Amino acid sequence: MARHSLIGKTIFITGASGGIGAEMARLCAGRGANLALFARSLQKLEDLKKELESCYQVRVNVYQLDVSDTDSVKETFPKAISELGGVDILVNNAGFGVFREAHEASVDEVTGMFNVNVVGLIACSSVVLPYMRDQRSGHIINIASQAGKIATPKSSVYSATKHAVLGYTNSLRMELSNLNVFVTAVNPGPIATNFFAIADEKGTYVKNVQKFMLQPEFVAKKVVDAMFTRTREINLPRWMNFGSAIYVLFPGLFEKIAGRMLKQK
Repeated sequence: MARHSLIGKTIFITGASGGIGAEMARLCAGRGANLALFARSLQKLEDLKKELESCYQVRVNVYQLDVSDTDSVKETFPKAISELGGVDILVNNAGFGVFREAHEASVDEVTGMFNVNVVGLIACSSVVLPYMRDQRSGHIINIASQAGKIATPKSSVYSATKHAVLGYTNSLRMELSNLNVFVTAVNPGPIATNFFAIADEKGTYVKNVQKFMLQPEFVAKKVVDAMFTRTREINLPRWMNFGSAIYVLFPGLFEKIAGRMLKQK
């Protein structure tokens, strides 16, 4: 993709206060895009806005938003669209997980993960879809996970949310296929971000998979490079996606052979 193809485009990013969300914002601003950034921490967004506008000649609007509050999504997203004059790309990046065995997960944790990872993602998409359909142009990028392809012990609920994201993404892609609106699923393995401060309280999983963890800058670049391209999925790392392909074909054998690795949490 041409480096300057994002010049003048308007990109919405949820969960933009840190991790790959903030890194994507930096890359998009560097390529000339105007940004609407959403997260629960307004102060972190304000700091990022100051950084980006001082480095690049772009417009950056920030909005405090918890995507699980669908009423706030319905209010905040149209406001951002109005203030920035439209929306060209939405990156649904907000999400969180808690790693527990199924019987240990509280109802509040289950509800919280589904409300953010699934309902919030759908709510944000639902607001921008009429605009993209009318202008017959746009791109929705949903940050899912390799966990949406291979469920592992202690991630039953998190995996279920990401399975739901992939199902929604695949259906949406087909609905929009004739409207020049692209839909991409991003399926990364573990990324070295603050995600695990909540997901992995004891630090066991991070310790076991540290050598395999992706850097947020690497993942962000892969996503930004795919903007406005007909990329169906971005799977990182590639070897992990190979495992998911084998899993589809031979699930029982895969679980037997890879059982020890799948129990790293």
